[in-house]
Amino acid sequence: MNVDLHCHTTVSDGTLNPCELVSLAVERQLDMLAITDHDSIDCYQQIGTSGHNFSLITGIEFSTTWQNRSVHIVGLNIDLYNQALLQGVRQQTLARDQRAIKIAERLERLGFENTLKGARAFSNGGQIGRPHFAQHLVKINAVVSIQQAFNKYLGSGKAGDIKEHWASLEDVVGWIRGAGGVAVLAHPTKYKMTRTKLCSLLEDFIDAGGEAMEVISGSQAPSITKSMADLCNKYKLLASCGSDFHSPDQPWASLGHVPELPASCVPVWTRWQ
Repeated sequence: MNVDLHCHTTVSDGTLNPCELVSLAVERQLDMLAITDHDSIDCYQQIGTSGHNFSLITGIEFSTTWQNRSVHIVGLNIDLYNQALLQGVRQQTLARDQRAIKIAERLERLGFENTLKGARAFSNGGQIGRPHFAQHLVKINAVVSIQQAFNKYLGSGKAGDIKEHWASLEDVVGWIRGAGGVAVLAHPTKYKMTRTKLCSLLEDFIDAGGEAMEVISGSQAPSITKSMADLCNKYKLLASCGSDFHSPDQPWASLGHVPELPASCVPVWTRWQ
């Protein structure tokens, strides 16, 4: 099957709106898709959950922290009307708003004015994230690229790296499980942890009720896939895979171009098929 269980629309920090993303999924002949916007499920208000040419799995990507590190947890096959989940979304939305204000304040101290207004313009009314601030910094010629914006101002350890507003790992996993979903540790290799540290994260994630991890996230070397599959099997987790698609101009995160999971893994979709 052609499966992609991690992607984003303009509801969070993607560049395609939900309808455009669905059209691209049809074009690329996806069999199963989950849209996992950051801390939001609003995309499903625009496209619904049925009547598509593929199996659409409801999803979300929650932000949280672990030992003062930013960590993302994907929720798959969630009940969009679950009250605990909806309260969690509201809480995270408020946290994102507060975070955006603080990022703008820190950028203002560095000499950049009106960055909140600029970031909001790029968010198209959706959740405001660091990529929107990066786009604004490119627009005003403060940096030459989004990557440079992260390297200088928004990335890990920089002025715009604000973590303290997120809900706890236990709360986030609890919202997903309460909504009947599967909690998935997103893109584990992107946290740049040592193997020992990543194992410690997985153990705490499992203790909180986590049941799966992304073995494949976008374009990655086969050796990385094998390493993640070994960890997944070591901890008896279900395996997920996704492109982490944000924009068509990013070939390393291309919608529907996700390698098959290793045969040794138990796919996460066995939970709902």
